[in-house]
Amino acid sequence: MLPQNRRPIHPGEILRYEFLEPLKLTQQKLAAKIGVTRVRINEIIFGKRKITPDMAFRLSKYFNTSPDFWMNLQMNIDMWDTFQSYKNEYDNIESISELVHSNVQATN
Repeated sequence: MLPQNRRPIHPGEILRYEFLEPLKLTQQKLAAKIGVTRVRINEIIFGKRKITPDMAFRLSKYFNTSPDFWMNLQMNIDMWDTFQSYKNEYDNIESISELVHSNVQATN
């Protein structure tokens, strides 16, 4: 469930504060261990890059989590950002149940 009044926490923040810092692990060391560049890790940490399925598999293997853990964090960000961008359009969409209900009332 998405928060109603704030953007979800970016997976990069989780990576930094819940994994790297407690383990005293540098971005460079993590990058080397999972076979990516330090720049890629840095961009994720600072919210400039998304968690891809490839990165989710790499992080889950290294930290003994699941790829779904990382992908769900990213999906929450993507859903929030999309909803905020198109909220006015979504508000104008009438659900089918509203249409059916109004058609039933019109025939009675």
